[in-house]
Amino acid sequence: MSDNLSEMLAAPLLPLREEWVAPDYQEEAAHARALHDEDPDLYWEWVAKQHRWQRPWSTLRTGGFGDFEYYVGGRINVADNCVDRWAEDPQTRDKPAVIWEGEPGDSRTVTYAELADEVGRFAAGLSSVGVRRGDIVAIYLPNTVEAFVAIHACNRIGAIYTILFSGFSEEAVRSRLAQAEPKAVVVADASYRRGHEVPLLDTLRAARADLVEQPVTIVFDRTGHGVALTDGEVDYAELLAQQTVSAPMAQMDPNEPAFLIFTSGTTAKPKGVVHSVGGFLVGTWANAHWQVGPQDRDVYWVAADVGWLTFPIQAVIGGLANGMTIVCYEGALDAPTNERFYQICEKHAVTKLLAAPTVLRMLRGLGEEINHAHPLPLLKLVTAQGEPLDSETFTWTNEHLSGGLPVINAYGQTETGSTWTYPIYGVDPLKAGSAGTPVPGHTCAVVDDEGQPVPVGVKGNLVITRPFPTLARSVWKDPDRYKETYFARFPGAYATSDEAVIDPDGHLWVLGRSDDVINVAAHRISTMEIEEAVGGVPDVLEAAVVGVSHATKGTVPVAFVRLTQDAPSDTVDTITKTVPQQLGKYVQLGAVYVVDALPRTRTGKTVRRLLRDVATDGRPSGDTSAVEDIAVLDRIVELVSRAKQNSGAQG
Repeated sequence: MSDNLSEMLAAPLLPLREEWVAPDYQEEAAHARALHDEDPDLYWEWVAKQHRWQRPWSTLRTGGFGDFEYYVGGRINVADNCVDRWAEDPQTRDKPAVIWEGEPGDSRTVTYAELADEVGRFAAGLSSVGVRRGDIVAIYLPNTVEAFVAIHACNRIGAIYTILFSGFSEEAVRSRLAQAEPKAVVVADASYRRGHEVPLLDTLRAARADLVEQPVTIVFDRTGHGVALTDGEVDYAELLAQQTVSAPMAQMDPNEPAFLIFTSGTTAKPKGVVHSVGGFLVGTWANAHWQVGPQDRDVYWVAADVGWLTFPIQAVIGGLANGMTIVCYEGALDAPTNERFYQICEKHAVTKLLAAPTVLRMLRGLGEEINHAHPLPLLKLVTAQGEPLDSETFTWTNEHLSGGLPVINAYGQTETGSTWTYPIYGVDPLKAGSAGTPVPGHTCAVVDDEGQPVPVGVKGNLVITRPFPTLARSVWKDPDRYKETYFARFPGAYATSDEAVIDPDGHLWVLGRSDDVINVAAHRISTMEIEEAVGGVPDVLEAAVVGVSHATKGTVPVAFVRLTQDAPSDTVDTITKTVPQQLGKYVQLGAVYVVDALPRTRTGKTVRRLLRDVATDGRPSGDTSAVEDIAVLDRIVELVSRAKQNSGAQG
């Protein structure tokens, strides 16, 4: 084991400050863990009882990995539990459900009663244009109230929705439409991003042109410019206004498909991962319940894009299922100024925040002057997920943001449908960089390549050892691919394809994708370990490390780094010396590229596979449709090309 990993695993437990403790959650978490210890299915029975069922289930669970079902015989509706149950309660009907802000500064607050009315009427509108139970509806919207409405309108009538990321290219939209074959598409004319209009409707029109069956297109006029509709297009506002009564509430089998989410593709065709009605509902309720700890008067900002599964998990389904008030912001967090993030927190009295680690690194990089100017006294929790959280960023957030607050680092995947390992809010001690311990209802192991458990402190393959409700049920139109991808390698377990290690305190450290575990001179090491070493060098704001093929060493790591403005001129030399000092002489960086920005998705994830392409081939060869600012990638291509030319000339 490298010295750096040893140092990570030796990180001390950080007991919660007295003001961070949630006594009610301590008692409830103890009860939930006792149920889990007796039988995880008893825990999932308790979770299900927190919801409103149209008909009770007869059997809690049947089957195992690849063919399991939960709550067999029951009937439930997601919209009923996320919207109507709160709209019918006199104590919550006038509570804000969604507080929305657009990038230009326009805003709208919608109560649970208002949301229920709009969902019910839009569901009737979908029915009026021919959408039936089991039909696919594609939702190609930015972060708007209409996205909440469209999703729950589908839930209400039993249509299967699929969300298309609003940053997708024409080809990315086309491929997903071709696979999903939607009966209808809900789209905005455009969205705002960094002061520019992103033409969603134009992209959709080009993408759908080659489809055999043309979907009905429902157009939301986001910009207010007025939209000249073509054949097969319907105005969202007019369709809504035409409906005088809500659509009937469908009684859904909890194991029916609720939605598809397509994994981003490189060379392979994107997979349409299928999640279930009842499983996703109860699991995301539990996810938000333990990770965020909903409390009276909380205002929860999920600073993510609706096209990232985190947003449906934490906001649209899990957040609303807990009766929370959700902040939904359309634009970039640093536009038009670096203070935008802080301004949104202040304007809407945000008490809890979810963001990708990249957002926290951005805040850290802005400096203490801005942070001190915006003390954010109401903010009492930050939770992060989506990519590994480095210890430096954890520590800065924990000690400096809002004068110091708990930071919950959570881990999950598109296929797991929720994050499933993290410290429970207000209950569990924290540890910088770890993903805590599995929450009730989930079990895992770290195993070698033969599937045998490895000792504490030894890296291995992370597997899940028992089904749970939010786990994906299939791949759309390709069940064999589902079983082969997730269950073939380790029979009797779900393969996450991530590498991990468990420390002596039982905390799980997810080190990154197994294919990001590189072999340097016959030694296996994860790119996250190297990123931790690079990120610990003073004046390094952010680092992304990828492996590049090497004739003699097998693979060499290459680092892309973003530095502070005042970084000394010898910082790169310091980085190249520090890595082998911390990790071993065999870990020598093949190159260090200083960049002004890293390529990210709109949700803030760094697209490391494209950096690997550029470092290897000089250009991106995979799908670039999810990259927010392609100019960032172009600048990196030019930088790497110039560096290689200079190296060749010197050689």
